[in-house]
Amino acid sequence: LENLIKKQDSEIQKLKTQFLLKECFGYKWLRESNRNQKYSRLEYNCDKSLSGWYRFGGGAGIKIPTTCVFKNRCGTRATGWMNGAHPTVADGKVTRKVCYNWSDNCCLWSNNIEVVNCGQYYVYKLSAPSAGCTLRYCGSDN
Repeated sequence: LENLIKKQDSEIQKLKTQFLLKECFGYKWLRESNRNQKYSRLEYNCDKSLSGWYRFGGGAGIKIPTTCVFKNRCGTRATGWMNGAHPTVADGKVTRKVCYNWSDNCCLWSNNIEVVNCGQYYVYKLSAPSAGCTLRYCGSDN
């Protein structure tokens, strides 16, 4: 019985991984170095045209930060960060809240995103922030 349970668990994990493949391979890149939370030059970029699954890379960093990012970073005014932990592979697709820091409020505006851990990297289902321009998803190197 124990071996049967282990085999079923293994099959479930395989199916879960196959289910995740479309998100883990059908994404667009966010690579702009001015998207990184370390970028401090004042710019007015916004994510009004984002729609779909994205992976961070290059100068942008490797993932969305999970702590409040100083305003006027990431090439924008109101900086987007994820309020919650990144998922494990076993968690599958999860919903998280992205907060935007502005006016001494780390979460003045927010919207939900979906996140998948693809093993070596994360992908995010992002959409345009509803509060308008000068809101942008930030990237982090770690």
